[in-house]
Amino acid sequence: MELGIGIGWRPEIADAVEALPGIDWVEAVAENLCTDHLPDSLVRLRERGVTVVPHGVSLGLGGADRPDPGRLADLAARAELLGTPLVTEHIAFVRAGGARTGSPALEAGHLLPVPRTWAALDVLCENVRIAQDALPVPLALENIAALISWPGEELTEGQFLAELVERTGVRLLIDVANLHTNHVNRGEDPATALDELPVEAIAYVHVAGGIEKDGVWHDTHAHPVTAPVLDVLAELRSRVSPPGVLLERDDDFPPAAELAGELDAIRATLGAGGTRPPREGSGRSGTASARPAGPAVDPEAVRDGVAVAQAALLSALVAGTPVPEGFDHRRLGVQSQALAAKRADVVAKVAPELPEILGSGYREAFLAYARRRPMSAGYRRDALDFAEHLLLADRPEDDAARRRLTYWWQDRAAPRPPGRATRLARAARTVLVGR
Repeated sequence: MELGIGIGWRPEIADAVEALPGIDWVEAVAENLCTDHLPDSLVRLRERGVTVVPHGVSLGLGGADRPDPGRLADLAARAELLGTPLVTEHIAFVRAGGARTGSPALEAGHLLPVPRTWAALDVLCENVRIAQDALPVPLALENIAALISWPGEELTEGQFLAELVERTGVRLLIDVANLHTNHVNRGEDPATALDELPVEAIAYVHVAGGIEKDGVWHDTHAHPVTAPVLDVLAELRSRVSPPGVLLERDDDFPPAAELAGELDAIRATLGAGGTRPPREGSGRSGTASARPAGPAVDPEAVRDGVAVAQAALLSALVAGTPVPEGFDHRRLGVQSQALAAKRADVVAKVAPELPEILGSGYREAFLAYARRRPMSAGYRRDALDFAEHLLLADRPEDDAARRRLTYWWQDRAAPRPPGRATRLARAARTVLVGR
């Protein structure tokens, strides 16, 4: 299906999106939509014939566990409500721990890379097939940006994607900004990845902005699209004419005129050149890695191995446990700080009363809380737990602010703060997680 030129729909820029000229389609974060009714802005866009694609962020198809049926049902319901031609998700894991590892369940609050190994690919492919069977429309999966690399990887990004497509028939959502991010952070050549992956499987393309700090590229979606990202888009365009290209922006939204200018730059890049044959020696048949022969392995044992590895990594990132062998300690530190910062930012969005009550001390207080209390049940629960943590410590010190925080917590959590037994149990759980 030809989608054309689109932009990520967000509530903060809904009016601007509706007014932008030449918008053929929009993408909305699936988890931000209800399953039974749409925001008025999306209703108006659909009435104008604008396609709306739901973009999921919480399935965790690259995780060790099979996809949660409830999450799949919710995504399917949103697809039905929107009348969309496809839904999209990510090649990533977002949670780890739990029953398979006998360790606390942890939430990353962010998309984390899966190791490009045959074992992780086996798990991913089965999870994708489960998702495909549960969804009413085709599924496309996005390559993600990463700050860190797994040790002992067996395939390149392009080979990994090619194997995934061959085994499952899934479509691809190629994010050229993420290819650029992985070039800066992991030394991976975007042109090589594009040569190796099956470009005919591309459903559409993402373009987004970021920023480089101390030699690390941060895929922020809060900065303008840079020339190197447009260069990767041009590389992709030289190989295939993508069915759709979409501009993503998630924060620090600029005036509508700047969004229009970025869309014009994307159009100009797409129109600057035609397709060309792949480079000699490129393409999946010439570069795919052969899977080493070996005895058959129990699929559940494969999942258990992936589970242990992912839990160890996520625990190091969010709970301060030792860094697993083979990982770059500095990069893990950068990733850990980025996860905590994002967690603080998202909690401030889902519970804006907290930074209002705490004022300039919100961020410092939240980061101190987050260092010892990993997220385990989503951002809204995190906001409540943070408020509870402050109240149990008789904070904030200002009496009026503490009363406001108490009323806020009571309105959303329970008639009264937790009793002594509950506090002791939670304290013990915190100690166990921190080990």
